[in-house]
Amino acid sequence: MSTSAKPIVQFTFPTPDRTGFEELEKVCDVRYSDVHLSEPEKALETLDKDAVVLVSEFTQPITAGLLGKMKELKLVANYAVGYNNIDLDYTRTHGITVANTPHAVVTSTAELTLAILLSLTRRVAEWDRMMRRQRSSDKGGLGGGMGHDLFGKKVGIIGFGNIGQRVGKLLQAFGCTILYNKRTRLTDAQEKEMGVTFATVDEILRRSDIISLHTPLNAESEHLLDAEAFGKMKPSAVVINLSRGPVVDEHALLDALKSGKIAGAGLDVFEFRDQPLDELYDLPNVVMTPHVGTQTYEARYDMRVELANNIIGFLTGDRNVSVVR
Repeated sequence: MSTSAKPIVQFTFPTPDRTGFEELEKVCDVRYSDVHLSEPEKALETLDKDAVVLVSEFTQPITAGLLGKMKELKLVANYAVGYNNIDLDYTRTHGITVANTPHAVVTSTAELTLAILLSLTRRVAEWDRMMRRQRSSDKGGLGGGMGHDLFGKKVGIIGFGNIGQRVGKLLQAFGCTILYNKRTRLTDAQEKEMGVTFATVDEILRRSDIISLHTPLNAESEHLLDAEAFGKMKPSAVVINLSRGPVVDEHALLDALKSGKIAGAGLDVFEFRDQPLDELYDLPNVVMTPHVGTQTYEARYDMRVELANNIIGFLTGDRNVSVVR
């Protein structure tokens, strides 16, 4: 049994940069980890089982087996937006709160969405690869090499939360028309203020030039884009996924790209352990990044501050907490 006078906060991954945690360290007894617990149940000896707060990140499975051994646990604070790594059935039935960091990542994720989209539509990655390969600026290596403007395109955003809304606002500045879908539709006044139009998922699939995914992963969204969905899209459509890999059936996506059912894809996340299917590496109409939506100095600092505020707010009640369950 711990004798700490302060609530124990146990991290489950290394945190070499601890700026943003200064207030947290004053309020709590923070136990940092030197190793990444990719299999937490096998590394319980490194955790303080009297911790009131467990700090996890999205690649770590926070299982019932782990949670059941931490008898004092009241909060799982996820250092991420997504929280499908946590056994929510267990936390719900055992009165454990789950929090995430949805606000700190909005700008960085939205900006990467635009970067990937522009790289795809203007063929930036293709041109770069060609020039490096041939060590020349001769344009012949890509044939016609024609790209597409964003201006005038119809963009369907599936998952219109903080990130989806920011993506929509950025794309409106490029002259795009925004269709959106979310579980709870905005009010007429909100839609008018944002200049967006609600559409069903089916309508977005059929009408959009660009489909951008920003929905959480759950039973409803898994394989939201499957073979049937790709069959409804325009042959000129492109898909951008910065949500979670399994929202897209990656085998069906591969088939759609190879067969010309859609024109291209931009991916920051992947279905199988966040590793792309091997054939995706060879397709010129695919732009990929290795799950780096939040990988900016600014976003990571803001995430640490938001994480700390979640924990302090939960323990003291003096500030808002981003509670997901």
